[in-house]
Amino acid sequence: MTTFIIDTNALISFVTDRNVAQQKQMRELFEAATRLKCRICCPQNVITEFVYVMEKVYAVDPLKIQEMIRDFLGLTGVELLHHLDYKILLTIWPSPIHDFADAIVASVGRANRNAAIITFDKKLRAALKKLGIPTH
Repeated sequence: MTTFIIDTNALISFVTDRNVAQQKQMRELFEAATRLKCRICCPQNVITEFVYVMEKVYAVDPLKIQEMIRDFLGLTGVELLHHLDYKILLTIWPSPIHDFADAIVASVGRANRNAAIITFDKKLRAALKKLGIPTH
């Protein structure tokens, strides 16, 4: 079974209409996960960033955000990851990946046998490519 690591922007693209094509891609991945065709892993920091962006940028009510998180984490095929391997993380941050949150996602991908990272962030995708970490 293919394992994916989700980045914050991919989760935000799913719950907003900011990019309909990205929203469709995420819907298809989540549907595949619910059919156990793949596994989507979510590092804890992605949830933290998600809450911040939804509340501060999109002005979504915290109770609605709570509902979104509960629904997301309740999906079959979605797993919240609690472990972070700092030895891997510190080989990635602050160079070649300057953003700490992005480096966490990359290190989780590497720790999970180079699981593909689901992201729409072009800068992160380029850095992951240089590191040999696949993207989706």
